[in-house]
Amino acid sequence: MIIVNLDVMLAKRKMSLTELSERVGITQANLSILKNGRARAVRFDTLDKICRVLGCQPGDILEYREGDEKAE
Repeated sequence: MIIVNLDVMLAKRKMSLTELSERVGITQANLSILKNGRARAVRFDTLDKICRVLGCQPGDILEYREGDEKAE
């Protein structure tokens, strides 16, 4: 399972979702979907913009964990 740690990075950078949205040019609604782990996909250009603004690596935002899969 892929875990999204966007909220962790926002807290580390003391940045709000609103500020990230404004600086990245992506709606708060779409960032919220990503932050809450409900996104089905993330475009590389979106990930690039987020990493540039937060000064981090993709691995700081996305994490793979085994055994956390939910039954479908």
